[in-house]
Amino acid sequence: MNNTTLAIDIGSSKVVAVLAKNDDNLDINILGTGTSNSSGILKGNLCNIEEATTCINYAISLAKKNYFDEIENTIVSISSKDSKSIRSSASININNGMVTEVEINQVLQMAIYNASIIPEYDIVHCIPIFFLVDNVEIKNPLNINGSRLEVSVYIVTVKKTTLTNLKTVLKNVKTNNISFVVDGYASSLALLDEHQKKFGTSVINIGSTTTEIACFKNNSLLFNSSLPVGSNNITNDLSIMLHTPIKTAEKIKLEYISLIKNYASDESLTQQKITIPRIADEQSNSEISVGYIPTIVHARGEEILILSRNQLKKSSSLENSNSGIIITGGMSNLSGIKELAQKVFEGFQVSISYPKKLKNGYLDFSSPEYSTVVGLLYYGLDSNRTYQLDSNKRLIKPIKLEPVKPPISQLPKDKPTTQGQNKPDVLIPISKQKSKFGERIWKKIIDAF
Repeated sequence: MNNTTLAIDIGSSKVVAVLAKNDDNLDINILGTGTSNSSGILKGNLCNIEEATTCINYAISLAKKNYFDEIENTIVSISSKDSKSIRSSASININNGMVTEVEINQVLQMAIYNASIIPEYDIVHCIPIFFLVDNVEIKNPLNINGSRLEVSVYIVTVKKTTLTNLKTVLKNVKTNNISFVVDGYASSLALLDEHQKKFGTSVINIGSTTTEIACFKNNSLLFNSSLPVGSNNITNDLSIMLHTPIKTAEKIKLEYISLIKNYASDESLTQQKITIPRIADEQSNSEISVGYIPTIVHARGEEILILSRNQLKKSSSLENSNSGIIITGGMSNLSGIKELAQKVFEGFQVSISYPKKLKNGYLDFSSPEYSTVVGLLYYGLDSNRTYQLDSNKRLIKPIKLEPVKPPISQLPKDKPTTQGQNKPDVLIPISKQKSKFGERIWKKIIDAF
């Protein structure tokens, strides 16, 4: 079975493409990676089709550099910015008395049919919250005996124009079976363990220009949202307040920023000065005190976290976060982000989380900025994935090991092999014993006459 999957994370700062497939043990095997700087992409939206096509094509070409066979599936990340989510339910009779994948697909399709979906939107996910077989809640209803199957689902929809623009960009990529996954859902799959998925965890993925939010509970996505703010807002604030170019502001953010340090209490840091170029006149420099920087960035970092908290509160997802709040994405690398988040989300456990390890010789996926692309790989290739419908309304099901047929030499000796049965040119000789018996009978008939 060719299950080769191309995962593409289209971010505002960079595009990451990863080619992978399952090995013989169903582990994810990386075949190639490619990264390019984003162009034509702003806050999760395509603002220039030609530029976006060029940078995405470049990342994909790097990932496919040493692979020449057909790619079976392509999974692309999409922002929750233009998404709307609804809940639905459905029930069907189990005709044969036992639940098969046919009934699971049928009840999920029925849940979509029962949902009130805005005409300008199209379905990206249909994720079961729970199944019921004869009013008994079942995690996986496959092969369960019963007479009635019910399901409650969480449906994510996205503007049709957004999906159409992405398909236009990917038209020249020559990829097969394109499906879309919202960023927050992908990040959750890359970060959360079974305990966190079951008891409730909120994931806040702070990227360069957007912040993706998702809440998991009872092994299902219960909420997803997006904010048009990210770590680039801190860079822009520094550039404006210090009158320095964006590149210099980004370097200052990475090297000197702490979101909680109070430099005023440390005279050595307060007196430390750095020289920076000026906007529009990079030949002339100016000196600033390091102690002045935290006063600029603290408010912006706090604002992003407060907006995220308000989104979770508004949806009643914060109270479902029994296993805490997880911060990931590029901004989670900033010093002091965890301590600041603990103050904003007082009463909840806060942690900085990293994607699940994927051994490979191409790229280190342990950085939080790769949470989304790792989640895309788990969405497409994880053997423990749950039943759900993708953006093409096709049933996603767990990946199972195919039974391996033993070679003929290892078959039991008392069982005849089937080798040669389908070959018309192979004849089975008549045994000598049967041949002599026939001759004796024929001789007796001749003697009788």
